[in-house]
Amino acid sequence: MRLRRAAVIGAGVMGSGIAAHLANAGVAVHLLDIVPPEGAAGSGPGDPPAARRAVRNRIAAAGKERALTASPPAFYAPDLAGLVTVGNVEDDLDCVLDADWVIEAVVEDLAAKKAVLEKVERFIGPGTIVSTNTSGLSITAMAAERTPGFRRRFLGTHFFNPPRYMKLVEIIPGRDTLPEVRNDLAEAIARELGKGIVFAKDTPNFIANRIGAFTSSLAVRLAVEGGFTVEEADELTGRLIGRPRTGTFRLADLVGLDTAYSVRKNVYESLGGDPDRAVFAPPAVLRQMVERGWLGEKSGGGFYKRQGERTLVLDLGTLEYRPEQKPAFASVTEVRAIPEVGERVRTLLRGQDRAATFVWTVLSRTLAYAARVLPEISDDVVNVDRAMRWGFNWELGPFELWDALGPAQVASRLADEGMSVPPMVRQVVDRGGTFYRQANGAAQVFDLQAAAYRPVPLQPGVLLPDLQGTGRMVEHNADASLIDLGDGVAYVEFHSKLNIIGADTVRMISLALGRLDADFDAMVIGSRARDFSAGANLAWLLLAAQEGNWEELDLAVREFQRLTQRIRRAQKPVIGVPAGRTLAGGAEICLACARLQAAAETYMGLVEPAVGLVPAGGGVTEMARRAQARIPAEVTADLFPLIRWTWETMTRARVSQSALEARRWGYLREHDGITMNPDRAIQDAKDAARTMARLGYRPPLPTRIRVVGERGRAGLESFLYILKTGGHITAYDEVVGRKLAHVIAGGDVPEGAWVTNEYLLDLEREAFLGLLGEPKTQDRIRYMLETGKPLRN
Repeated sequence: MRLRRAAVIGAGVMGSGIAAHLANAGVAVHLLDIVPPEGAAGSGPGDPPAARRAVRNRIAAAGKERALTASPPAFYAPDLAGLVTVGNVEDDLDCVLDADWVIEAVVEDLAAKKAVLEKVERFIGPGTIVSTNTSGLSITAMAAERTPGFRRRFLGTHFFNPPRYMKLVEIIPGRDTLPEVRNDLAEAIARELGKGIVFAKDTPNFIANRIGAFTSSLAVRLAVEGGFTVEEADELTGRLIGRPRTGTFRLADLVGLDTAYSVRKNVYESLGGDPDRAVFAPPAVLRQMVERGWLGEKSGGGFYKRQGERTLVLDLGTLEYRPEQKPAFASVTEVRAIPEVGERVRTLLRGQDRAATFVWTVLSRTLAYAARVLPEISDDVVNVDRAMRWGFNWELGPFELWDALGPAQVASRLADEGMSVPPMVRQVVDRGGTFYRQANGAAQVFDLQAAAYRPVPLQPGVLLPDLQGTGRMVEHNADASLIDLGDGVAYVEFHSKLNIIGADTVRMISLALGRLDADFDAMVIGSRARDFSAGANLAWLLLAAQEGNWEELDLAVREFQRLTQRIRRAQKPVIGVPAGRTLAGGAEICLACARLQAAAETYMGLVEPAVGLVPAGGGVTEMARRAQARIPAEVTADLFPLIRWTWETMTRARVSQSALEARRWGYLREHDGITMNPDRAIQDAKDAARTMARLGYRPPLPTRIRVVGERGRAGLESFLYILKTGGHITAYDEVVGRKLAHVIAGGDVPEGAWVTNEYLLDLEREAFLGLLGEPKTQDRIRYMLETGKPLRN
């Protein structure tokens, strides 16, 4: 199935977000909503048709505008909104005739959704797939009154908010949904929209919201009953146990307390026979807050509220706000520094204080609940674990956490406390001991129905999730590995914290380039982490500068420059796979590659000026080359506007908000690829590398670079002066900007001079080392390391 045209009915937050993301994928979308009361009343006879249409389409147009102004952005680039055509369900429903996919996304009300589907059925073609975006209503009940042909092509597609950024889409077939319809749409959503697909059964709230609502409801109930503060509960249900830092209460504020209340209410009312039904009953505090209009961030306050520079927190007993207080649990302090979540939680649970007891109760009951309801909500544990990792950003899904804590140990403690141990857990303990295991170099998972282990199902187009366990490891160190992908393609994978570029990273890429000449046809550089690389090791740079190790620093910069130039001049193709944060030195590695296969969510930038430095790994040189290349050699044109645009992008430390924006800023070229699904990017890069090698790749010829010289530099410095005078930059921003202007303009040469690659690299290095010795640059680096934010000194 190929998505070309779609229709989204319902232009609320979710509907407009889904429409925007379809546009991100290049799909032409009709976004429809109801006609507002003033449109239904009609317009004056003298009003032009366009004005009448604007009134009748007002609600859908407002939804599109909401997506355009959303923060973070719903569109990869604003002009993609041109793919979204607004309309209304009275005048424009015939647009579904040509749609490949129609998505109903109206209010979460069964009667309202059924009414929309009744209208849609009158227009859809025989090959159109129709889905509902619902967080928990019955798919089968929703389509019960539709024809058999409609029901066979109808299913649930539960996007998570915001649709662009949240990876999970739950696919929920109804009783009559054809398997090929389910599979074709799932493949299209995964490939073209970049989503992680989980198949759920048609039960209340499906997988992620069922377990998510259970554990959050339980945490709120335990906090109220146990006298825990909001801050304490969030501390104990956040990063400490491998969940987002928001914890329980702050997450509810982000989602909206009205939404949190309705989700719990829906599950509670739908699960009459569930032994744990009482856990879902919305607590009184949540009901009272919704009644008062305290709905979280969207209403200005919920469990947390900003008051000027202060954060106030709700007292769960009095429902009055008080200043935020930092939690203080000795047991938590002792384990917080443990990096691996399984070990961290295991260590914490050995404690006997109230924090350890709270965490044990939340986790043990959640794990037991997930194991007990598994046959009801999913066919296997993999779907459940993926749903919680992709939909709620848990580090470990519930069954992965079972394994980390030890199924036998958890089951034994549950039994000792008089709690029921789910039958499937007893099966796992009896037959293998864990839900997942490695066997014959491959990952296996326990299949409940077969009561045996089988291979973990792989996502189409995704390379093996555990490359290092397949026997194809070539070299390995703390920061990176060299892996044989097969078919003549080598793969350098970064795997340090934030993939910071250090000496081990440089050594591994250098080693791989040496092996490339002799043993491989092409090479890929990437990471399966969320971020490609956050840049150089700032802590080491600061320490070396403070200790005066300038020869060592000079050598390190030269080695990095040599590395990027070796990548650029390699006789065989080197493909970079940027994704997530691809900053500073990480961006410079990518700029040197023959081709990039970027994940759509790539946030790329040469951000060194934010810490008082200039790019010194060939970044300025390459960007100057690309700016010059926009003007053919035979054309007489002013280079200065292009150089100023490139220089300003770097001076302001701009980071692209998508791979598409990175292409527009020159970080990606037209021939570089973009992959919507980041899990498929390495496979796509491997395919591109093989094609380039097969077609007889040749490295770029040595070229000289035309620069704007002293006159161009003066123009850039004049612009800096204007910015400083207007209060837009600080005096030290001007210092850094002047250094960068000196490099990109080509130093002390006349306008229009042609310089060598090595000449510009020398200017980069000199400017970098000179700025690194400045106290204000060192202050900026220190502040960034301490706070993660830039210092405007």
